[in-house]
Amino acid sequence: MAKKRKKKRGKRAPKSPKTRAASARSAARPRTRASKLAGVGALVLLVAGLTGLWVSSPSGDGSAQSSASRRGSHASSQVQDQTPSSLGVTVPESLRVHVLARHPHATDAFTQGLLWHAGKLYESTGLEGQSTLREVALGSGEVARYIDLPDDVFAEGLARVDDELWQISWKGHRAYRYRLSDFEKLGEARYQGEGWGLCYDGTRLVMSDGSDTLTFRDPESFAPLGRLHVSKLGRPLRHLNELECRDGSVYANVWLTDEIVRIDPATGHVTASIDASDLYSDADRRRDGADVLNGIAWLPDQGHFLITGKLWPQTYEVEFVPR
Repeated sequence: MAKKRKKKRGKRAPKSPKTRAASARSAARPRTRASKLAGVGALVLLVAGLTGLWVSSPSGDGSAQSSASRRGSHASSQVQDQTPSSLGVTVPESLRVHVLARHPHATDAFTQGLLWHAGKLYESTGLEGQSTLREVALGSGEVARYIDLPDDVFAEGLARVDDELWQISWKGHRAYRYRLSDFEKLGEARYQGEGWGLCYDGTRLVMSDGSDTLTFRDPESFAPLGRLHVSKLGRPLRHLNELECRDGSVYANVWLTDEIVRIDPATGHVTASIDASDLYSDADRRRDGADVLNGIAWLPDQGHFLITGKLWPQTYEVEFVPR
């Protein structure tokens, strides 16, 4: 049974691999458009000399993959890997965030998943002993209802499938299924490897594991259906984190950076790079004890996005505009 309107402040994020210092974020911040484009010519020449891109068999051919990319053996014979399908290099559109509105955000919310449905904001928050599933009033930032997860669970991404929710865990190898209306738990599913981000494209669940791989999953059983390797300017793009499926594309936070990318799920190519570094400076985050950018939700009535971060004091309604 969901609880009502709880006010709870958590511990500051531990310095684990998922909660590194702001200095690491700065070092990992995306390069400028000019520096990206400067390397495209050399990269095309290099790629043109290769005999071709491999596509692995369902059981894998020794290519580098994270443990989360090798899903359950019961479905492995049906899981296909996809890699970028041609030698062409897609130059991503260069965008930035333009802020339209700001809203309060609970500073105890270590945001791992974010979605909007029927005028309500749903959020998955992480950290062991503090993980929750919550419904939040956007205008005030108040928690309208919530449930706590077991103390040994580090909650991660969140997706809605019709009138149900799926919530995944970082290293717990479990996905939790809930009824949307009251957060009643309906069941669990097991998976191998780590869970980071999750979204639903209307047909399949899409899951990230912190690598360059997206795994497509059955929305009923959570069984793996296929995998896609993501590349930016011809190179693998790792640290894919929280996800949002929108209009045939997958939007992903890139962990330890202020970059959001738009991914073509048919090719794995990054088609846009969105700079969100102007939202909340590293100096302000250190002052406030906040962590990295994480959390993307589409607001269909407004026609733009909502984004926030781990322990951030605000959420932002934004549109993505040319730099």
